[in-house]
Amino acid sequence: MEKHISMQTLQGFDSAFQSSRANAVAMNAVTANGINASARRWTARPEVRNQFSIQLDNKGITNQKQSGRCWMFAALNCLRYEVIHSLNLEDFELSQNYTFFYDKLERANYFLECILSTADRDITDRVVAHLLDTPTQDGGQWDMISNIILKYGVVPKDAMPETACSSASRELNGLLSEVLRSDACALRRGYQAGKTLDELRTEKETMMSAVYRMLCISLGTPPKTVDFEARTKDGSFIRDCGLTPQEFYQKYVKLDLTQYISLINAPTADKPYYRSYTVQYLGNVLDGQSVRYVNLPIEVLKEAAIAQMKDGQPVWFGCDMGKRVGRPDGIMDVNAYDYESLFGTSAPMTKAERLDYGHSRMTHAMVFQGVDLDENGAPLRWRVENSWGGDSGFKGMYLMTDGWFDEYMYQVVVNRKYLAPEVLAAYDSEPVELAPWDPMGALA
Repeated sequence: MEKHISMQTLQGFDSAFQSSRANAVAMNAVTANGINASARRWTARPEVRNQFSIQLDNKGITNQKQSGRCWMFAALNCLRYEVIHSLNLEDFELSQNYTFFYDKLERANYFLECILSTADRDITDRVVAHLLDTPTQDGGQWDMISNIILKYGVVPKDAMPETACSSASRELNGLLSEVLRSDACALRRGYQAGKTLDELRTEKETMMSAVYRMLCISLGTPPKTVDFEARTKDGSFIRDCGLTPQEFYQKYVKLDLTQYISLINAPTADKPYYRSYTVQYLGNVLDGQSVRYVNLPIEVLKEAAIAQMKDGQPVWFGCDMGKRVGRPDGIMDVNAYDYESLFGTSAPMTKAERLDYGHSRMTHAMVFQGVDLDENGAPLRWRVENSWGGDSGFKGMYLMTDGWFDEYMYQVVVNRKYLAPEVLAAYDSEPVELAPWDPMGALA
């Protein structure tokens, strides 16, 4: 083919298309029904049975609605599992709006401090441009929700229920981004005028007060104390009044989040296995722990997740939910769609190549609530709790094949006690700093 598309070349493309009966059938199907509905592989669903040899059971499916809080919902779903089973409750939810409020507040402060730390750089600097691209957003990672909970605790959902702005966050994010970009402009202008860091931080306090006001108006004011009331399955009534959010966490959730660490699988040449990594300018709570993970072979992630579930605890994980997922029936399977037969084309890339070329990265966080093992203890399929409401998938649950795990799983979080000494030593070593735009810095 020549450099430009000639009319002769175009005519050849058209003749080849028109000569194929399969193309006509495919065009009729796709134009009427869409790509995924037309490419859905009929044999996929019967091949993956919704049964698991290890199965945990969380009561009730949560719904993040039109917000990007999956990472937060997934973490709180892990925590509410502890409350439900320790107290023998029928159902229970923690307030996602409460943690959302403090994440927005802390992230605004984190953004403004990043602006101050880069105030000597040109506005066209790539790091500055990266910071200004998204001053605030809903997505996050495990260490970020862990920071919020460790600092602010948690509360029952009825203590700070959802609002219109927490359930549909686009408007709030847009206005907060506008305000924070304006604040960034003012801080950089002040730096260029010779103001000291103390003077700029005095201005920042006024800016943060405005952010707090916006959050209160949009999400409500977070409670300082809560009254916990619940009824157990056997009819017993629980009433515990005047608890601070931190006291509620310590008394009813009890998990030591400092013992949970992130394992990632990024098989790219620039990230050797058994090394610790962090990402520059990624975080929310400045006085909290930094985002950190240890890169490991995919089999180690599987073994750790299975060990924790065998011990009766669900597992937080992050994956690429935009690839080969049958949303109507809740099947996550590399064979769910036959795009190759539909379009007569293919896109062969390894997992590492998909990361390097920007085709895949972590986009969604959910919870493992079970796994099916074969007679040798190898995983066949995984039981997934999503946060898209009960109308999605198998009444809110999804089924992931082990082949899909290999290709699109990027992060799992487990307790340190399930990991080998060499894994812990690697995690605890001085982390390698990744660039802010590295694919492993993606937010679920």
